[in-house]
Amino acid sequence: MSDNEINEINETSTKENDSTKEKKQKVSFFERIKNFKFSRLRVSFADGIKKLDSSGKVLGLTVAGAVVFMVLVCLAVFFMTVRGPEKVLVPDVEGRELTQALLEMQVKELYPKIQKRYDEKAAGTILSQSPSAGSIVKAGTRVTLTVSRGAIVTEVGNYIGETFDKVKLDLSTMFTGSSRHLIVLADPVYKADMAEAGTILEQDPPAGTKISEPVTVNLVVSRGPNFDNTKVPYFVGKSVKDMLSLLSNSKVVVDFTGRKAQNGEKEWAVISQDQSSGEFVPVYSRVNVEITFPAKPEEDSIYGIFEANLADYPYPVEMSLECIEKTGRRYEIIKLNHTGGHFTVPYLVSEGSELILKIAGKEVKRQFINR
Repeated sequence: MSDNEINEINETSTKENDSTKEKKQKVSFFERIKNFKFSRLRVSFADGIKKLDSSGKVLGLTVAGAVVFMVLVCLAVFFMTVRGPEKVLVPDVEGRELTQALLEMQVKELYPKIQKRYDEKAAGTILSQSPSAGSIVKAGTRVTLTVSRGAIVTEVGNYIGETFDKVKLDLSTMFTGSSRHLIVLADPVYKADMAEAGTILEQDPPAGTKISEPVTVNLVVSRGPNFDNTKVPYFVGKSVKDMLSLLSNSKVVVDFTGRKAQNGEKEWAVISQDQSSGEFVPVYSRVNVEITFPAKPEEDSIYGIFEANLADYPYPVEMSLECIEKTGRRYEIIKLNHTGGHFTVPYLVSEGSELILKIAGKEVKRQFINR
């Protein structure tokens, strides 16, 4: 046989072997499928529920743990961020006057608790403090201050030459918190004198009188260096502005009334007064004056009469009426001496202004002016 024939025989044999192997493999695959137990593919429903329940608990615990962790982190950050009350140094106020000590306490953000006792030191002097000076405490801490009431009162003091208001305040402070006021001031008697208004001229009982029980002290007080009579100024025909300027140096009290100008009358002017000009009257007597209001004031202007009912003063007190416009501009309408009671002043101001009445520099009334 030739070599070609031999090769063909070998190739044919190889192909037959490969075909036989392929057939065997196919038979083996089908036999495997036929013999496979499909029951193995069944999944137990109960086992699935158990697994799901188990994984759900794990998930829940994981979420709960994460929430707790986040809360703990937030709390830690919060407490690290928020600081406690600031620490401050307690100032040394022993021996100082009470008002100065209170100012220092305020600066340090400390709260004073006042206790009083009689002592040889002047009334209002700080005798002791707790916590002591130099202590480090939190802002807002209460500091107890023991304050002198002054020496125990055994006799009437000498009040002549002092002002009535000062003596009244000193005695009030001396007996603050006490159930018994050993010295009581009667309503004073006032009289004209060259001494400044409010100065004590006489007292009864005299200084040095021993005290064993509460005593009432009678005082004579100066009305000021005023003459008994004064001349009534001539107001009629003057503008209200000139009238107020004149009133600042006058020794009469004017009660104002007003009405709109009519029949060609001069606007914002005095048209009548009930006391004749040049007449002598007791100082700070009342004079009734009538003025005219503008018939057609400017659009943004409002007119009227400012009124206040005040206490009656035994001597003239400095009073002023100020205006603050809504633009912030501030000016004084009038400053004068007045004995209190019914107080009136005419005004012509811009809408939205605020009028402020002050007595001896202290504000007593505010009024907004609107239509």
